[in-house]
Amino acid sequence: MARAFADITFTESVKAAQSLYGSRESNRGFELADDPRNTLGEAEAEFIEARDSFYQATVGENGWPYVQHRGGPVGFVKVLDERTLGYADFRGNRQYISVGNINSDERISLIFMDYANRRRIKIWGRAKVVHESENMELVARLEDAHYRARIERAVIIHVEAYEWNCPQHITPRYTEDEVRELVKHLSEQQAASAKPVAAQLTELGSGQLPLVITGVRQLTPRIRAFELRSVDGGDLPPVTAGSHLKVPVLMAEGKTEWRHYSISSNPARRDIYEIAVQRDDNGRGGSVNIHAQYALGLVLQCDLPRNNFVAELAANNAVLIAGGVGITAIKPVVQALAAKGVRCELHYAGRSKNEMAYQDRLQRELGADYHGYYASEGQRLNVAATLEKLPRDTDVYVCGPQKLIDEVFAVAANLGIDKARVFAERFGVQHKATDQAFSVEVQGRDQLIAVGADESILEAIEDAGLPIGSECRVGNCGQCVVKVLAGEVEHRDSVLSDAERAEGKMCSCVSRALSDKLVIAL
Repeated sequence: MARAFADITFTESVKAAQSLYGSRESNRGFELADDPRNTLGEAEAEFIEARDSFYQATVGENGWPYVQHRGGPVGFVKVLDERTLGYADFRGNRQYISVGNINSDERISLIFMDYANRRRIKIWGRAKVVHESENMELVARLEDAHYRARIERAVIIHVEAYEWNCPQHITPRYTEDEVRELVKHLSEQQAASAKPVAAQLTELGSGQLPLVITGVRQLTPRIRAFELRSVDGGDLPPVTAGSHLKVPVLMAEGKTEWRHYSISSNPARRDIYEIAVQRDDNGRGGSVNIHAQYALGLVLQCDLPRNNFVAELAANNAVLIAGGVGITAIKPVVQALAAKGVRCELHYAGRSKNEMAYQDRLQRELGADYHGYYASEGQRLNVAATLEKLPRDTDVYVCGPQKLIDEVFAVAANLGIDKARVFAERFGVQHKATDQAFSVEVQGRDQLIAVGADESILEAIEDAGLPIGSECRVGNCGQCVVKVLAGEVEHRDSVLSDAERAEGKMCSCVSRALSDKLVIAL
């Protein structure tokens, strides 16, 4: 099976030119590929619908090509399904060259550009012109209520092939809004004393899974998405909804550390992982350095993906609750449930619409089952009202701040929802203003370890030079469990059962002491 674009474009004359100039063998790989790339996936749809212009080429009856630039509001080109694009033909000049060409020859080629991130996608297809009198409903789907230009007709394109292109020779260009945001980010990074080392890095990390950054997208002012592919262009290890990836980051002092991010792309895809990183200028520096370092072409030696969030997808009913950047773990669960035909509700809370990643796409896909809560508009997610109307066999998935997760578990318990039906994923260690320092005594060792108010037990044990296992470091996996022999514990994990806690088990990465001292066994 070949790439569909190769079937279309690799004519005998083209193959002869490839042979003449020495690229025939490298291009032959396109003719031996497993994926034809003739159906648009999630990444392609998001890219296309984030553009405000494109270039299109049509062919006249005399054989001459005609290239035209088309523009409109962001998203005016709609992905109607995996093989169909459509756009409203706004009134402009009166030459009708493209329209006339399409009426005589349906073949069309499109190029969508993202100059800021040096990305482009080419599409080959067959186009037809549709008038409102022929299909009023279709034309209505392509309208934008906030754009005042007059629609004269619609152009519908059946996709025959697509191909992403390398960033070589794409000169970065920015809109006024993008320049304003870039300047803001630069000022904030300089204030945080982040070292801009991205240009010096070609490879980072020591994991067993090499991935190359092939795309960078700014989802919100603070959240940046990174597209990761296999360095050899092959399929990636399969993942399930809720999986996360352990990625390396170079810290200011030159030490490489690990961070965990949910794989937010559709788990059905095998060619790409996407992670979305929210820059936290008040954090430990990992996210700030990722934003500064991660650039196109950087090879990351990552660990294999793991899933500590979703053991098994719901079979009947599901409700999903996301707070802020927690949507990155929830989004693939929505998509996996949809693929199984399981209806789900999504309740997504954030500061404002423009700060909530994937908001537009999820609202479009879920329709009436999407519920957004925007603090900037005075809205707040009512967890009790959300859960109390659900059938008791509903599975609940939540990801977000610790306060939101605690509230979901507490409400579920009050409503009699089986705790085994509540699945939670935490991002980062959540310290409270009331946290106090305490000490830890390790059984069999004449050593008392001090744990600071803003420090985890795990970190204190590691600083003391004692061996202890760990993985997620946010209370999701259970790798850092220790046995508590004395003292009172405040459990903050999402992995241990009530029975395990009663046995004295504790996740040392997030849980704390309510007493002055804990005695533990490693």
